[in-house]
Amino acid sequence: MSHPSSRLSSWFQRGPTRQKAQNAPPAPASASSISSPFNCTMTVSGQKPEPEVRAVAVFCGSSPGNSPAYAAAAKSLGKAIAEAKRPLVYGGGSAGIMGAVSGAVLEAGGDVVGVTPYAMVAAGGEVDQSKGIHKPHIQLKEKGREKVETVVVNSMHERKAVIAKRSCAFIGLPGGYGTFEEVLEVVCWSQVGIHSKPVIVLNVRNFYDPLRELIRNGIREGFILEKNEHLVRFVDGPPDHAEHETFDWGKATLETLDHWQPIAASHFYNWHLRKDGKEEEDVLGAT
Repeated sequence: MSHPSSRLSSWFQRGPTRQKAQNAPPAPASASSISSPFNCTMTVSGQKPEPEVRAVAVFCGSSPGNSPAYAAAAKSLGKAIAEAKRPLVYGGGSAGIMGAVSGAVLEAGGDVVGVTPYAMVAAGGEVDQSKGIHKPHIQLKEKGREKVETVVVNSMHERKAVIAKRSCAFIGLPGGYGTFEEVLEVVCWSQVGIHSKPVIVLNVRNFYDPLRELIRNGIREGFILEKNEHLVRFVDGPPDHAEHETFDWGKATLETLDHWQPIAASHFYNWHLRKDGKEEEDVLGAT
């Protein structure tokens, strides 16, 4: 059997730009219609589309937050993603920060893929966790968002797996528990060698300072290797929070992405290996 590190899937180990010319464009995914009451056409995850080698995943809140700087940062990022010709992959819908970043990509002429569990589609969308209000945040035929490719999956785990497969990097904007979990999960995948993709967070209004301190405390207390502090990169804004609403978060983030260098995994496992002794190409089947 080959060394575990040599068997990691090439597409899943792909960096942000290095293999752009080495992969053919993804074949168009066939479509499948969803029955009433949705009555629309969309991509279904079981069709296994090829990943967009330049696509970036953005994790963020379905709530807008209490400061306009959060939506402004999301719009700045979305505009920069589109201008860099990088497709956006996110959790779907038009609410909160999720709506701001995806709307900015669309407005700038970029491509957007929204991945959402069927349960949320059936319910009309995610709950605004800051207010406990249930609004129709996910509308499959939403006006002005006809260009969004909607991928409907069966579970939250499948949602994250599909987002990961279609992306070459992960970017975190401010958000709640869901955003925290998504960011930290892909950092963990970096640590154990499931992938070697960039993970970047936008520290708008110093939102992610507690996360940075949590990581450093984990190092001090002997739970995280010192080198692994850099598995996630922080994009900081101006010292004065008043400038965060007009700061070019998109430019700063894309520069960080373009200059990202991988950190060697601290653990080596064969993530293709299954308990029946067989090996599968999809390393995410082991997560």
